[in-house]
Amino acid sequence: MKLPEDFILGVSTSAYQVEGAAEADGRGPSIWDTFNVPGTDNGRSACDHYNRWKEDVDLMEELGAQAYRFSVAWPRIIPDGKGAVNSKGLDFYSRLVDRLLEKNIEPWLTLYHWDLPVPLQDKGGWRNRETVEHFLHYTSQVVSALGDRVKNWITVNEPWSVTVLGYQTGEHAPGEHGSTQDALRVIHHLFLAHGRASRLIREEISESKVGIVLNPWIPIPLRSKVEDIRAADRAWDEQVSWWFEPVLLGRYPTSVEEMDGADMGFVQEGDLEKISPPLDFLGLNVYFPDFIRGGAGEQGEHAYEEYGALVNLPRTEMGWRVYPPAIAFLLSEVNRRYDVPDLYITETGCATPDLMSDRDEIHDLYRIEFLRTHLMEALEVGEAEDIPLKGLFAWSLLDNYEWDQGYEKRFGLYYVDYETMQRRPKDSASWYARLSATRELSSWKFSCPSQLAD
Repeated sequence: MKLPEDFILGVSTSAYQVEGAAEADGRGPSIWDTFNVPGTDNGRSACDHYNRWKEDVDLMEELGAQAYRFSVAWPRIIPDGKGAVNSKGLDFYSRLVDRLLEKNIEPWLTLYHWDLPVPLQDKGGWRNRETVEHFLHYTSQVVSALGDRVKNWITVNEPWSVTVLGYQTGEHAPGEHGSTQDALRVIHHLFLAHGRASRLIREEISESKVGIVLNPWIPIPLRSKVEDIRAADRAWDEQVSWWFEPVLLGRYPTSVEEMDGADMGFVQEGDLEKISPPLDFLGLNVYFPDFIRGGAGEQGEHAYEEYGALVNLPRTEMGWRVYPPAIAFLLSEVNRRYDVPDLYITETGCATPDLMSDRDEIHDLYRIEFLRTHLMEALEVGEAEDIPLKGLFAWSLLDNYEWDQGYEKRFGLYYVDYETMQRRPKDSASWYARLSATRELSSWKFSCPSQLAD
């Protein structure tokens, strides 16, 4: 299989996971610097990308990557979250962008990948509508400094993760256990920040392309039976549509009315229009699916239950199920349900053991097969259903700080020794470089029959 001529192969990272240098050159504290993850370290050192960025861009060149998706650290640009701008922080990203362009690697810039400045969290974080105004000020500074060279902009990465993991379950920074009402406010303010920043970018950069990145839950019917198909459809309407309808359709799904404690009284006149300017592209982060079986009882005919735990599939080091057809299912559903712009897989990858051999080699065959089979499934459904799929970014360029998992889980194409910060190519890096050079994907296809528990 040949990759389409206009299909982009890229790699992804985020600022807090790779940069380190937490106090260098005037950077302020982020909520992840102060978030206590039991039994793990924080990302204050990460991969030292802040000092090794030239080396890391050279690694991208070795891979033949056409694009690099990275994020800007808000606390590095505006240490207090509002007010004075730190020119040294902007200078770092300016040098990085220049180096990328010298190597013919297109920069894809993410404005918010979870590192909110601590002073803003002290005022309520994303529960506070004022954070949207501060985000616009931050966006304007980044656009002013880099907009002459950066054309592809992502406003917010994974609003689901920010809302649910950060403000409901407490698994991610800022570690809050809020109410349904708190979560609704966070969702609304994140989408409002996205919409208003999108307009600002387009006003300042005539040739810009702007999008948002979502990481939707993927509810797949367990069986080809009407009750499972209808149940999966209901699961999408109740849980997944939340993240698509506001930005694509300018509305919240009707299921909000059925939520306990839900009150959307904080939505102001004109907000929904501000949230939903046209997207130039939509990014999807794809890692694992769930399987849905039709239920019965009090919830009615189309009730559902999650059945994934009883489906016997391979799992990654994160415990996530490996099922490449899930990426095809997701692309097909998004394309069927919405009038979508260009689509990009902005993250996909897997954590594997990555053991070093006696020859200091890492034979990560599992990662190669994960990336290859997911890419093949995506390309095949894209061609078959005329889906505007335009690229895939592997997660990740480097092993890095994996949020609440610390440094234990490794996703990188390059191995990082966290004591010396030395980078070593894994076999997956060599595979990726060959794919970039030949633009050819082998025809081997994933096949693993599902086995259900008794």
